[in-house]
Formats: sequence, C-alpha cells, structure tokens
Amino acid sequence: MTRVLGISAFYHDSAAALVADGEILAAAQEERFTRKKHDSGFPSNAVRYCLRHAAIELSDLDLIVFYDKPLLKFERLLETYLAFAPRGLRSFAMAIPAWIREKAFQRDLLARELNAIGPGYDPRRLLFTEHHLSHAASAFYPSPFEQAVVLTMDGVGEWATTSAGIGQGSDLKIFKEIHFPHSLGLLYSAFTYYTGFKVNSGEYKLMGLAPYGEPRYAARILDHLIDVKPDGTFRLDLSYFDYCTGLTMTNRRFDALFGEPARKPEQRLTQFHMDVAASIQSVLEQVVLKLTRALQAETGMRNLCLAGGVALNCVANGKILRDGHFERIWIQPASGDAGGALGAALAAAYLYQHQPRKVNHCGDSMRGSYLGPEFDQAEIEQRLAAAGAHFSVLDEGCLIETCARALEEGKALGWFQGRMEFGPRALGARSILGDARSPTMQSVLNLKVKYRESFRPFAPSVLREDVAQWFELDSDSPYMLLVADVVESRRKAMTPEEQGLFGIAKLNIPRSDIPAVTHVDYSARIQTVHRETNPRYWDLIARFNQLTGCPVIVNTSFNVRGEPIVGSPEDAFRCFMGTEIDALAVGNCYLEKQDQNPALKRDYRNAFALD
Repeated sequence: MTRVLGISAFYHDSAAALVADGEILAAAQEERFTRKKHDSGFPSNAVRYCLRHAAIELSDLDLIVFYDKPLLKFERLLETYLAFAPRGLRSFAMAIPAWIREKAFQRDLLARELNAIGPGYDPRRLLFTEHHLSHAASAFYPSPFEQAVVLTMDGVGEWATTSAGIGQGSDLKIFKEIHFPHSLGLLYSAFTYYTGFKVNSGEYKLMGLAPYGEPRYAARILDHLIDVKPDGTFRLDLSYFDYCTGLTMTNRRFDALFGEPARKPEQRLTQFHMDVAASIQSVLEQVVLKLTRALQAETGMRNLCLAGGVALNCVANGKILRDGHFERIWIQPASGDAGGALGAALAAAYLYQHQPRKVNHCGDSMRGSYLGPEFDQAEIEQRLAAAGAHFSVLDEGCLIETCARALEEGKALGWFQGRMEFGPRALGARSILGDARSPTMQSVLNLKVKYRESFRPFAPSVLREDVAQWFELDSDSPYMLLVADVVESRRKAMTPEEQGLFGIAKLNIPRSDIPAVTHVDYSARIQTVHRETNPRYWDLIARFNQLTGCPVIVNTSFNVRGEPIVGSPEDAFRCFMGTEIDALAVGNCYLEKQDQNPALKRDYRNAFALD
C-alpha cells in the first residue's frame, strides 16, 4: 500500500489529507482543531488526525506533498513589484521579510514542522505541486467521470488564476491558463472588500446579498473593469485596483466609478450595496458561462469538473448546469485552499506514482465529504459529562423520533453525528437544523443562534428521492453547491404591495411552503441527502417527512458568526450553551436547554472575531 499525505498551509484554510492507493481516507481543516477561523498555520493537528485515523506514523508515508510551489509565488511577487515600481514600496517592505522568512525557505519550515510531529520525516519524500494542478486534481480524480473538462478558478496560485485541463483515466493535463494579475476571483474579492465584507471569507455573503438588488452596474463593470472575450478569457483594467502592490483591493478611481467610497465593516447596508452585489454576481455568471461554453465547444466533452474558490459560487454553478452545454458537472466540496491538500495528494498518487484510477460511477470518491474525525459513544459521554452536560442516552430509533418531533415543534436542533465534513459546508454531521416550513425560522436562526446578518439565507437538506417535487432540480447536489428555484407549485404569490418592496424589506415575506430556505428570488442552495452516505441524517429527515409531509429541513453550519464549525463534543456543548439552540444531539446523547446548569451559559455573541 502506498500512502500520500497532502498539505495546504501558509495562506488561508490550512488542511491535511491522506490518500492510500488512490483512495481518500481522511481530510480535515486545521481551523476545526485550533478554533481559529481560516487558520493559515501549519496544519499540525490535521496531520496528526490523518495519521491517527490510519493508525500509521510519519515514517510510514511514501510521499508528503505540498499544494503549491513557494518559489514560483516568490517569483511572481518580485516581478509584480518590479513591474509597478516605484508604486507599492510600503507594501513591498511589509511583505518581503515574511516571504523571505517563511516562503522562500518553505522546505526548511515544512521539515521543522514535520519533525515536530514525529520521527521518520525523510526530505526525499517531500514534493511540491502547482497550485492549480492541485485544484484540478481535487476536482477530477474523486469525480464519477472517466473523462472530463476540468476548470479551476480562484484568486491566484503561483501565476495562474484560471486554468482549463482535460482528465482522462489517471491522466490530467492543464492546457490553458489565465495569469495574474487578471483574476476572476480577485475581481469578485475586490467587490467583497468594496461592500464591506472580509476578503477570502465574505464572498459568500456578497453572493447571498445579490438577490436583494438589481444588476444596475453590470454594464459599468464590463465597460471599465473587465474586458471579456467571446471565449470567456478576460483582462482587468488594473488602474481601478490596488491588490498588486497596495494594502487594499480597490482604490479611489474604483470609488469614483461607482460614486461611493468602500463600505466599512458593519456599516449599514443600503440598496446601493445590494445593487453592486447583484451586478458583480451577474458579471461573474456571464464570464463563467462564456468560459464553460467555449471549453465544451473546443473539447466536445460532456462532463465538467470544477474547483478553486470561485467554484464555491453555487449560484453560478446552478446556471452552468441549467445552461446544458455540459450534461453533468461535479464540484469539489472543498474547492478552496483546504481542498488543495487533497488535490496535492491525488496528483502525486496518479501523476507521480502512476497508480490506476478506480471510478465510482454511482456517485464519487469523496465518501459524502465525511472525512474528518469522529467520536465513539463512550468517548462522547465522557467528554460531555466532563463539560458538565446533562443528557439522556437514547437508542437509534428513539433518538430519531425525539429529534424529528423537536424539529416539528419548531425547535432549533444542534446535530453532531459521525465523521466531520471536509470543506466549508455543514452537510448533516456538524449542523444546526430547523423546520423549513416555519416563516420565522430564518430570522430566529440568524439573529438568536448564529448572531449574524439578517439577510443571509439558509440551505435546505432534502431527501434525494424527493428533490424534484420541491425544487427545479433532479440531479445530485450532495455538497450544497448548486442553486435551483423552488418549483412553481410550492411558491406563494406576492401581493402588488409586496412586489413593490425593495432590498431587505423583502426578507420577511414568505415566498413558498418552505419559507425558511427560500431566498428572495425563489432560489435555494440545495443539499440532496443520500441514504448511502449519511443514513442517520436521511432517517431523521424521512421521519420528519412522515410527521409533516415535508422532506425538507433547514441545515446551517454548527457555529456562530466568526467561529469555525464545531469539531468536538465540547465545542458543540459550548455553542449550545452560548446560543438559543433548544436541543442538542451528539451521537446518541440528547440534551435539552432547560435541563442544563444555568451557570454554564456563556456570552457567545462576542466570543469570536467577526468574519
């Protein structure tokens, strides 16, 4: 058996992943252990978890692979500053010491970190793969396709910001790239910054805000900021941006183009910000559709794989699927930098070690993305008791019945079961659940449980066999990466007065039979739940369906704003006690808020830095 460990680190969302003979065994993000959101440090805890899961030592690994090439990044940094000199001297002076200390000598840094984990590190086994090849490998190799076009889009790797490749069997070749500073991911991040959200964190907020606005500025963006060719390739007008050499994403010329300065974090959102969000979302979709249509025409292939941070834009993904140029698409659930760890390991397994590839035509090879740590029942009980929790231990059937009835009664339910998800989405292992039929559930979860912005939508988890009865989708969406509309028969018509409302005034208008998961434009970010990959979660929704006639529940990540998703039973209990979650199921342990010691309640609202 050959074992390959992949590592991503030192930018954001550090992670580790373990692959054996091409099979994905384990993967986890470092933030889940350190409780520091988007942790960029070396993923010591994630590496140790992967080794522990496989019951091996560092010396048992055949290869350790880092997800990008630091010296190429260093080259890009130097060339960029030279190209823009003397602009950016302050930024250059701040960046270079860290780059020399950490990036230029990253092999030595990795060696020190690995030696600290355990004996047996062999420098001859350490490889580096290119950033976008890591993304492409994470998209193609776990997919259910023998062959596919592979499109990766993000901010920037070494030089590439967008790449297109072809995967066939065990082979994967990149044949086209767009290079820094021209980047669709950085363009979207520039608008994330401009609307007052945090870059590399708040892009999904920008996407969620877009349906409240109108794309009034889309033509302005296309006329001034980005020149898009018919095949989707593009160039940015860099005179509007400051990310190459400055300390901000945009500049005064950008502000003048739109007529307002950048919004400060936590400042009131206005219709202007909603229209700006709608505009950049529209432009992103136009560019992505041109890219995918051109790639299909050029290659003649019918399958598409996606990865990179832009692939987390589930609205654009849904439009690619509905566009119909590709018959099937598959998106890596950990499409951002965390997934680069998995892609690095897979690239080494297939392209360096030339291992044969086994394709799972019935789904994919991601195991539902349930690749993180799990806790057995005895350990759960010991940990909860040590934390001061009062709980009942229920058998399987009683647990499902009790939790389904709690949801039916309108309770917010913490759900901590099985192996933790790999990637940014909670998929029914580390989730907060609610009744999708409730007209108040969205505001309750946002304001009293998640402590986050009121406009942000929640996703539905729906039984795969029932998805087409509720949504305009009849394909798998297990990773919450496709958006589709609620079917017409489930919608509620808006009155003329309601249709005349603008922006967030639309928020509390029920628009369907499942208002808690229906966005203002009748869309929803769908997770199809499959009995094969998460039987306990499937059973819960199936029982809720028997009780209510509705196979759809609210699913949001088990955390508050600024907190990583909970990683341990103790994390789950702390979040439960710090919020207005009503009930909690951890393994077979069931907890209700009124049974807990009030002295253990904590102010969770300000426990984490806002993202």
